Amino acid sequence: MHYYRLQSGTKALQCIYNSMIEPKMPSKKTTTLNLRVDPALKDAIRQAAVRENRSVANMVETLIRQHCENVGITIRDQQSQDRGEGGDG
Repeated sequence: MHYYRLQSGTKALQCIYNSMIEPKMPSKKTTTLNLRVDPALKDAIRQAAVRENRSVANMVETLIRQHCENVGITIRDQQSQDRGEGGDG
C-alpha cells in the first residue's frame, strides 16, 4: 500500500491520483531532426501519412527504418543504447 501526503490544490491531487492509477512506462528518448524539403515532397509525405493513419513524423521514421533495413544498416534499439552496447555514438 502506498501512502501519499495530501497537498493543497487540484493539480497536486491530480498528480497523486494519476500516479496511483497509471502504470509507469519506460521513457522513450527521442531527438529532433529538422530538415528542409521541397513543398511537393512535404505534401506527398503528408498524403502517405494520412493513408496509413500515421503522423508525418512517424511516417518519416518508418520510411527511414525501411530504407536502413533494405540497405543493411542496423538501428540499435533504445535499450541497447541505454546500456551502452554496440556501435559508435
